[in-house]
Amino acid sequence: MPTVSVIIPTHNRSALLQRAMASVLCQTFRDLELVVVDDASSDDTSEIVAKFGDSRVKYIRQATNHGPSIARNTGISHSSGQYIAFLDDDDEWMPEKLQRQLPRLDSSPRKVGVLYTTSLAVDGRSGKCLSRYTAKVKGDVLESMLLHGAVAPTSTFLCRRECFDKVGLFDPSLSYGEDFDMWLRIARDFEFDYIDEPLVRYTLPHTNVSSLSRKYNAVIRGIETTLDRYHDVFVRHAGAHALAHVRLGVVRCLNGEMGKGRAAFVKAIRLNVVEPRAYFNLVLSLLGANAFKKVKARGSR
Repeated sequence: MPTVSVIIPTHNRSALLQRAMASVLCQTFRDLELVVVDDASSDDTSEIVAKFGDSRVKYIRQATNHGPSIARNTGISHSSGQYIAFLDDDDEWMPEKLQRQLPRLDSSPRKVGVLYTTSLAVDGRSGKCLSRYTAKVKGDVLESMLLHGAVAPTSTFLCRRECFDKVGLFDPSLSYGEDFDMWLRIARDFEFDYIDEPLVRYTLPHTNVSSLSRKYNAVIRGIETTLDRYHDVFVRHAGAHALAHVRLGVVRCLNGEMGKGRAAFVKAIRLNVVEPRAYFNLVLSLLGANAFKKVKARGSR
């Protein structure tokens, strides 16, 4: 039985997958298995996987495309490691990632379920490093995540298997934020720790303009799900509660739902009367959908 199971979900990105797989199989820590879940690719993914010829690789092909939640769940179900790590097919690890993470997590108290790392954000087209995601929070991170978002990209995480035994698998009903939902669920029951070393290269996604409407709808559902599932936490933290409604209002306005967007900003003000972003976005929404989108495109808020 391997110590670490690494799970890569993939769909029609064989060239990128090759780089991601190589970064796992070249780890200085060798006691691992790599579970590649092919989510019904139509390219040469199977051939790329076969070329590695490494006995540590498990290749699982799904006949129908189901998305990352089910792909990751399939990987977890077919894995046997004591620890589980995830790698997106367009990201890559530094050679010593697991060697640096495993001793730290293994020697931590059992209440520490997750160890993540600092990462470098790179442009997917040029490969240029654009920024650094510095690891900053540890211990009970639930409130911080609800206020500020995910602590790190999924590809930085190393988790005890007990985390998934306790909270279950990824939610297949979510097509956006399914990983964030998972880390929130784990954060309810486990503490997080980090290593402030850039051990992952995280590829920044490029927006496909033709799919914006579908993306916004998925984001709206993700935010609403978070508000519903963590209502008991939000009611204790008015600032985080208000900010979540601001985010919901912004996405609704970007999706052309100006009335619902304004309603979300008003609710944010009622929850926290000193939240300036609620007032700014409410006034901005009164200028109309086109003006709202233009200001947001310029990155004003």
